[in-house]
Amino acid sequence: MPYGDDDTALRILRDSTTWAVVGLSNDTSRAVYGVARFLQQQGKRIVPVHPRAATVHGEQGYQTLADIPFPVDVVDVFVRSDKAGEVVDDAVRIGAKAVWLQLGVVDEAAYDRTRAVGVAMVMDRCPKIDWPLLGPAQA
Repeated sequence: MPYGDDDTALRILRDSTTWAVVGLSNDTSRAVYGVARFLQQQGKRIVPVHPRAATVHGEQGYQTLADIPFPVDVVDVFVRSDKAGEVVDDAVRIGAKAVWLQLGVVDEAAYDRTRAVGVAMVMDRCPKIDWPLLGPAQA
């Protein structure tokens, strides 16, 4: 089952500026590190969200989404599926315009809740993979 159509993914990629990346640390071996760097290279501001709140890719980190003192367009979620629903609910609470759950991260109930309140969401996808396929720069 596709969780978020290509049009929704394209809109998120094209129209967003600030991406809070939940699970981002300085561990260069993790996929989240490379995806965040890719988003930065596409002109997105990334905001690391991790319990250790480290500075990553030159951007100050925060322990939680609620700690971020400015608006966030997208919350990109790199946590296990059993933890994703809580993060998704936090994203809605802080007023994020969209939520993106990474490859392998699936929470159907959170997907339904989030879409029901009008927040755009894709799940089990990766912006680094979708970017060249959907071509947001050309849209």
